[in-house]
Amino acid sequence: MPEPNEQRARGVFAGAPALDQLVGYVAFLLRSRLWLQIVVGMALGIGVGLALSPTGGALVEPRTADMIGLWLAMPGHVFLALIQMIVIPLVVCSIVLGIASSEDLSYLRRIGVRVLPYFVMTTTVAVAIGAVLALTIEPGQYIDPQVVRATMANASAVAAPASPEIGGPLPEQLVGLIPTNPLSAALDQSMLQIVVFAMLIGVALVSIEPERAKPLLDLIGSIQQLSMEIVGWAMVLAPFAVFGLLSQITMKVGLAAIVGMGVYVGTVLLGLALLLVFYLTVLTVVRGRDARGFLAKVKEVQLLAFSTSSSAAVMPLSIRAAEDQLGVRPSVAQFIVPLGATINMDGTALYQVVAAVFLTQVFGVDLSTGALLLLVATTVGASIGSPSTPGVGIVILATILQSIGVPPSGIALIIGVDRILDMSRTALNVTGDLVACAVMDRWLPDRPTTLDAEPVSQQT
Repeated sequence: MPEPNEQRARGVFAGAPALDQLVGYVAFLLRSRLWLQIVVGMALGIGVGLALSPTGGALVEPRTADMIGLWLAMPGHVFLALIQMIVIPLVVCSIVLGIASSEDLSYLRRIGVRVLPYFVMTTTVAVAIGAVLALTIEPGQYIDPQVVRATMANASAVAAPASPEIGGPLPEQLVGLIPTNPLSAALDQSMLQIVVFAMLIGVALVSIEPERAKPLLDLIGSIQQLSMEIVGWAMVLAPFAVFGLLSQITMKVGLAAIVGMGVYVGTVLLGLALLLVFYLTVLTVVRGRDARGFLAKVKEVQLLAFSTSSSAAVMPLSIRAAEDQLGVRPSVAQFIVPLGATINMDGTALYQVVAAVFLTQVFGVDLSTGALLLLVATTVGASIGSPSTPGVGIVILATILQSIGVPPSGIALIIGVDRILDMSRTALNVTGDLVACAVMDRWLPDRPTTLDAEPVSQQT
């Protein structure tokens, strides 16, 4: 059955000529369907980017094309800047409210017992899929040695990403999760420290008397509502952001880089597809949901994640989709989505292990069983707490390569196609968070709360 707005739209154009009716109905769809606006923006962005790229005809001079690309991408950078501006208060407020709504510490323990092992399990499965595919397909054997030599000769021209400081003894790393200065953690955008800070605040609010906690919870709820209002403003720019960002990306990358690394790109995409099948299987077994119906409900979130390459950018939309489209309780969605966007990077973990094995094959590094197990453990650990921002996977990869004897400069070989893979793995990361919401909503006991009675989607 068509929706009421859709019926009215058809009625308005019923008496018009066929062409006018079609144009009017398409205009209505574009106004009312964010996912369709994003698809149109993606298609137009890729088309414009190919037309302006050196490999696609180069309608203008390269310098002019670069300047056009900067202007086209400006709405996208404004969109990302607005989201990044508000993401920290939104993460803190969502986690605090999600924990505080549980009302008692025993319920929090039940959440932790289920959520954390689930995230570790899915990340381990993702890494295993990537390792098996990379060792079976051996994409590194399809690379021309001349291409490797030429790339390494020009590696100095590629800006080496700064490796995150994740070393040091394990006890020091664990202590470092507690932010001694929360403001400094916010300035450094250390999302894992921010999540730990928010969780501690939420647990403390549950532990004190309700009348003492209520004023602060009301303030945090107001900040969350304010954050979602700003997010609503940013979403107006989403289709234009998608168009501009994809135009600039396609203009710079072109088709040649993707074709030259086809087997490697195909291996990563195949792994992500298998990971998606795993997600849908878990969802079907636990919730009995139809996989096709689930994908139809979350397509807007997936498309926006694919276009922006940022889990943080789509986090508000993920919360809304979990509550409105999947029927997840707000207390569950507002806790798991921000947490998952920080520590549940399954798509990124899969990509990192495929890329690392690929580079060992390219450079002839012997990957023993022990080294492979070290690679798996390092990838799982490095993917937890990595920032949910574009390009972070290539940064984490630099550290992983050092642990298995591959020169970090080998990143120059894959950096040309990384943006395409970054977009794809981000879409899987977000999908994994939504599946986790649906699964945890089924596994966690049903406890109606004030927060459940007033979902965040109704506040915006």
